[in-house]
Amino acid sequence: MPAEPPDPRALSALPALPALHASHAGTWLRDAAGQTRGCSKGEAITATADTPVLMLNAPLVASRLGYPDLSGLDILELFAFIHPARFCVPTPKGLAHTLGLQQPQGEDGVPLLLQQAAGVLLQTCGSDDWAEREGAWSALQSLARLRWPWAQILLPHVRRPEQPERWLFSRLPEWEDAPERPQPAQVVLAEADIAAQLDHLTGSEAERREGQQLYARSAGQMFAPRRQRGQPHMLLAQAGTGIGKTLGYLAPASLWSAASGGTVWVSTFTKNLQRQLKDESARAWPPARPDGSRPVVVRKGRENYLCLLNLEDALQGGFGGRAAMLAHLVARWAAYSRDGDMIGGDLPGWLGTLFRKRGIAALTDQRGECVYAGCPHYRKCFIERASRASAQADLVIANHALVMINAARARDPVNRPTRIVFDEGHHVFEAADSTFAAALTGQEAIELRRWIIGPEKKAKGRRRGLAARLADVASYDDAGGEAIEAAVTAAHALPAEGWLQRLHDGEPHGPLESLLAAVRATTYARDESGGQEAGYGIETEAAGLPGDLVEKAQDGSAALARIRQPLMKLALRLEAVVENAPDWLDAQGRARIEGARHSLAWRVDLLAAWEALLGRLGGPADPQFVDWLAVDRSEAREFDIGIHRRWLDPMQPFAKVVLEPAHGVMMTSATLCGRGADGADWDSAIARSGAPHIDLVPALVEAESPFDYAARAQVLIVTDVPRGDLAALAGAYARLIEAAGGGVLGLFTAIRRLRAVYGRIADRLARVGLPLYAQHVDPIDTGTLVDMFRDDPKASLLGTDALRDGVDVPGESLRCVVMEQVPWPRPDILHRARRAAGGGSAYDDRLIRARLAQAFGRLIRSKDDAGHFVMLSSAFPSRLLSAFPQGTPVMRVTLEEALQRVASRASGTADAPMVEDEQPT
Repeated sequence: MPAEPPDPRALSALPALPALHASHAGTWLRDAAGQTRGCSKGEAITATADTPVLMLNAPLVASRLGYPDLSGLDILELFAFIHPARFCVPTPKGLAHTLGLQQPQGEDGVPLLLQQAAGVLLQTCGSDDWAEREGAWSALQSLARLRWPWAQILLPHVRRPEQPERWLFSRLPEWEDAPERPQPAQVVLAEADIAAQLDHLTGSEAERREGQQLYARSAGQMFAPRRQRGQPHMLLAQAGTGIGKTLGYLAPASLWSAASGGTVWVSTFTKNLQRQLKDESARAWPPARPDGSRPVVVRKGRENYLCLLNLEDALQGGFGGRAAMLAHLVARWAAYSRDGDMIGGDLPGWLGTLFRKRGIAALTDQRGECVYAGCPHYRKCFIERASRASAQADLVIANHALVMINAARARDPVNRPTRIVFDEGHHVFEAADSTFAAALTGQEAIELRRWIIGPEKKAKGRRRGLAARLADVASYDDAGGEAIEAAVTAAHALPAEGWLQRLHDGEPHGPLESLLAAVRATTYARDESGGQEAGYGIETEAAGLPGDLVEKAQDGSAALARIRQPLMKLALRLEAVVENAPDWLDAQGRARIEGARHSLAWRVDLLAAWEALLGRLGGPADPQFVDWLAVDRSEAREFDIGIHRRWLDPMQPFAKVVLEPAHGVMMTSATLCGRGADGADWDSAIARSGAPHIDLVPALVEAESPFDYAARAQVLIVTDVPRGDLAALAGAYARLIEAAGGGVLGLFTAIRRLRAVYGRIADRLARVGLPLYAQHVDPIDTGTLVDMFRDDPKASLLGTDALRDGVDVPGESLRCVVMEQVPWPRPDILHRARRAAGGGSAYDDRLIRARLAQAFGRLIRSKDDAGHFVMLSSAFPSRLLSAFPQGTPVMRVTLEEALQRVASRASGTADAPMVEDEQPT
């Protein structure tokens, strides 16, 4: 909700600051005296060097001016300080809405808005009802010492508290232990009860949809008592867009959790759906139970949450310069955050991008180096709080990867999910492919070295090696101390800092670096992809390898075994210490050792997988796996080298790890099964579910979308934009965006083409008042770009795969989707192997139809939506047309005809049927 309008008298007393706004349409500067004028980019850059200047999103302004070193008074940084854990769309319109200010009519009015916004925010600091006052004064003193640009301006407005403020780490509440939940009661849900619960959740005013009722009744089957061990109830459910699938499965899930006392896990692939699920779940569960615990918990991987130990290190000198300023703003946020979720939670996604470097990632547990109960903040840890809350929850909202990892190696087997709904189920195969992969690369190996050895030479930060983390155990148990020492010694065989440069110089150090050097040489020698010249990554099969590489692989495997063996011995010694606990081992110490055992088991498994991977090099290929060598590059710069292994069918380990122990599993999506010439392609959906690997026959259900695609959408295949002609492609995009009046989502299959098109058309569109944003170009995270796109019906957005799935923009903000070409699969080694095993071109067609269906699904999100799906490819095969919903009109047209149709939609005929005489193809 927008704030109350500011007090004009209070604003007039605030210091006047110059303000700058730059876009593709031009640059405007407003001086402290209140005069606004257009200026050149050079003048703007000079102005920012002479005096502090207000701006909105400094990295974006710097990008528009072509001057990356730009600095100034960023309104977003001030907003993050004054209103931590509160979001604001980082555009002039979004800022005006959040602060209760009048939206500027033109871009020349933005500098005045920035001055007004600064006044409102500074005025808030002096208000008695400033909700986020606690901690502000202390944080400001620290930021002033760091010379944060806003500090001197804020100091007169933030009064010193009468009592000393508590440090963040003393303010955060501690989590409490709870008794273990009993196993769920065996419950059979009656169809009448499911129907009644669905009616309750949808509300008395909602239209009763038979498709949704059928879907909910079918979903109820997965909660029945399991009949046979290793054979869960399994449902594959195709739910057309608009069927209401979320409430369709939450209705039986809420009934079952209430009756059985058990936990249902709902897994998604995108964070957007997680937020939607959290909102929808409020219809079935209250925010809190009478005892204060939460019945619904959002659970993510630990790399999403703020690590308090990393934050403490950053606040006490571990970070310097701008990164240190970010740490203090994050500390402000942590005191007011709901759950400490830094990626998709209540930390504004734009905050990290303001500071350019990977400061946000450095404040999370990216490397699995958590010391668990050995951490002084363990009782206040956001990650532990979420983990314990999920064990007591009725509904846990998670992501596919976390569900799989939790099933494979959860610290407490009792908390492994047994009733699971995989929403966005068409992505389960992809998530399993990543989860059960193995990769011995330089980056992975150096992380293991750091975890075992700890900081070396001049390395900064709080990272501690095994010896430091388990010093008390080593001093108590001689055998454990010897194992630690042996592991540390053996770990020196792993790549060390500077390994990539040594490989370039032909001076590898140790057996693993020598192996990676051989991998690099072989990959370059064999490459025929053209990727070397284009700057892309290159790869080659792990077959017919030279004897020198095989020999080095054997040496590397032996070196890894010398690391694994003492780690296994250490794990056994830790187990012995716990079983025969000394007097000094209290409950916290026991929890710390249990955490160390869990971490050790993970690393031992990792090392064993690497050894198995190396052991097969030079020998016969295993038909279950696909192995290859790769040099990863970005714009011709190498950043990693290694050997990779994927399951040919990753649903095989998925079935063993996730399906077999489960009692009920549901996979659902609007595009779960493709549609061929003969209708729904359930055979492919079943094969990609993992069910055949445990001889399981899943139940199937399909609920058709209630949307009238024939009247609300058109697919236009443009036949006269020459393939490979960037100028023609850019011109087509610009003209389509102009014809639509904005509201266009442009999808690309290559980042280079996206950037080239953006560079050609952004200025042109800005001059006619049509903002254009682009993934991989604008220095803004993808989630925030979508928020900016959604907030402005005149804006358009260009992106790649991440925007093809999970982008939910109903209404006028998205009224046209444009794809530059057919999304053919990338012909890499892994795809080639799966294509050969999956039916050749038919396998490709299934993948392409799924991608097209997902892209088309961005267009119509509600019954009132209407628009066009434009494909700029004359070579679009007719066999792929079944990707679009039945009844959707499909026409092959020239660009001029497409522009006429898009313009007629933009001119006000949205509520009328889009076609009268054309027949669906």
